[in-house]
Amino acid sequence: MSLRWLDRRIAHDGPYLTLVLSQKEFDAALRHCGVPPGTKWLSTDHAHATAHYLTNQRGEQVCIVALGPWGTRNGIEIAGLLVHEAVHVWQQYCDWIGEHTPGREQEAYAVQSIAQELMAEFARRAA
Repeated sequence: MSLRWLDRRIAHDGPYLTLVLSQKEFDAALRHCGVPPGTKWLSTDHAHATAHYLTNQRGEQVCIVALGPWGTRNGIEIAGLLVHEAVHVWQQYCDWIGEHTPGREQEAYAVQSIAQELMAEFARRAA
């Protein structure tokens, strides 16, 4: 297992972000944040990806993006799933800081940044 926390460049206090590819990795990420395992890594049995949000022991926001089995998916489908979850990460961050009307360009750059982090991590892990 190669769990790694990704760049928080969307903001100086942006959420901690990681990509997990299994229940075992998800449980390890939860333990790292001081949260006992027990939550399912995918929201439903039919979900292909899920973004989880929690607060770590220091009161900081954490987003764990879980990507389900991907072996039969092509790169475009995987990228689509990661972009979808990147949007949810951004939405959660905006809620966290009380921002309900972010600028469109700010939002586009943030989603791009989060998606690139997730995709780069997936590429590193899938190699």
